[in-house]
Amino acid sequence: MPQGDWHVLVIVGGVFLVLGLGAVVWGWLEEKRIFRNLASQHDLREFTLRHVESPQPGALKTGGWIAVAVGALMLAVGIVFWLGLIPPPQ
Repeated sequence: MPQGDWHVLVIVGGVFLVLGLGAVVWGWLEEKRIFRNLASQHDLREFTLRHVESPQPGALKTGGWIAVAVGALMLAVGIVFWLGLIPPPQ
């Protein structure tokens, strides 16, 4: 890998990690908010008849974990190239 290209892998991997963790936390907060609203309703039918304007928490958490996995893999590859553990391709 040419000199300095490992920086790109490390930076993009770090961005994926941060965004993925942010999505997971957002999913947990949305899930808690939905459950808190459900618990505060006197009649569950009142809650289910209204449209809830929120992203699906399960999708946020799943996408976040996928982004964390991709980011960790990219970060690991960047660090391996940085430390020179694998010789660069010719």
